[in-house]
This record gives sequence, structure tokens and C-alpha cells, in this order.
Amino acid sequence: MNDFFDPKASDEQIGGTEKEKVSIVKEVGSFFLYLFVILALTFFVVHYVGQRTVVSGHSMETTLQDGDNLIIDKISYRFHDPERFDIVIFPPQGDEDTYYIKRIIGLPGETVEIDEFGQIYINGKILEEGFGREVIEDMGIWDYPITLADDEFFVLGDNRNESEDSRFGDVGPIKRDRILGRAWVRIYPFDNITVLNHKYNSDHIYSMEDRQKALEDSLYYLENEELEED
Repeated sequence: MNDFFDPKASDEQIGGTEKEKVSIVKEVGSFFLYLFVILALTFFVVHYVGQRTVVSGHSMETTLQDGDNLIIDKISYRFHDPERFDIVIFPPQGDEDTYYIKRIIGLPGETVEIDEFGQIYINGKILEEGFGREVIEDMGIWDYPITLADDEFFVLGDNRNESEDSRFGDVGPIKRDRILGRAWVRIYPFDNITVLNHKYNSDHIYSMEDRQKALEDSLYYLENEELEED
């Protein structure tokens, strides 16, 4: 029996193989396009919209706790300036690998003063804010009024006596362009998910009697510490 060559059948087989190759190329191309879009969106969200961060330390207690997981809002400040009482994230001077989280107390152009009773003054007027965990005992290097530049913010930790903040020289006033964003939502622990408070808090305002007692306790501690050293 003779073998016959069917050109039509051969063309169909070749066409089918080519279609399969085109289909595979399209699938691979679609996959890489999808991957590129996901990576681009991730990059955009992380760098310009928001990102997750973890609190390390106790300087913002009782508002934030060590180990809290937060979402940082990085887009709002592209449309408006940071506001008083915002909780912001920034790298300290000369260290781009570490980030601090503090609360804005003083705004650009304002004069900030902390007196011997731990009371905060803005432009000569007492600031009632109620975020501080306790009365300030250490004024740091600013035992005199400081006037902020047009692009500077004065920040404090809510746990005032356990916070390294604008009172101290290695942090100082924070430049506007150093602020990466503001703490927006706590997403962990799951039983404490909440939108963070950036507004005036009247729940814990210290009276002058509270401040006087804190000063007396601080002086008593210092006197006893000196006696022990002697």
C-alpha cells in the first residue's frame, strides 16, 4: 500500500501547534503583566499611600503599646500640613534606618515653653491637651522658650518621662520634610483595633496641684539620690 501525503491535514496540524504556542506566549505575557501591576501597585501604596509598622518601645503609652501594629497614612500630608496632636512618624537626625513615633505639640512659627511644673505653653498661653501619661519632670535642653522655624514641629511622646523627643538635642524640632506620615489605624492586637485619636483630649488634664506634687516628688528623689552618692 502506498503512503499518501495530505497537505490539508498537515496545514491543520501546523496551525494548531502555532496557535498553542501563541496561547502559551499570551498566558506567560498576561502573568508577567499581572505581576508587574501588582508590584507597581504595592510600590505605590507603600511609598505614597500607607504602610504597616510595628511600635517598639513605651514612649507613646498609654495611647500606643509596645508591639502594636499600625497603618501609617502617607498621603494626607500631600494635601495639607501636619496638625497639632497628630501622631507622626519620622527618622531622627542622622539616622535613616530608625523611625520615631511622637505627637505634634508645637507648630511652625510658634514659641514653645515647658515650665518647672511641666506645663506646656504655646505663644505664652497654657496648652491644654491631656495626652501626657504623667507630668513632665525633665524639660531637657529647652529650659527656656524656643521659637520654631517656618518648617519645624515640636513633638513629644505621650509617656513624657520615658520619651526621647524634641526636648533633647539628638531629636530636637522636626523638619517638615522629615515627617513620613501619621499613625492612622491600629490593626493589632485584634481586640484593640481602632482609629487613633489626633484631636484634643480632655480626659486627663493635670491640675496645678498635680504638677506641684510631681515637682516636689522629683526634687525629693534628686535630693535622696545625692545623699546616697555622698
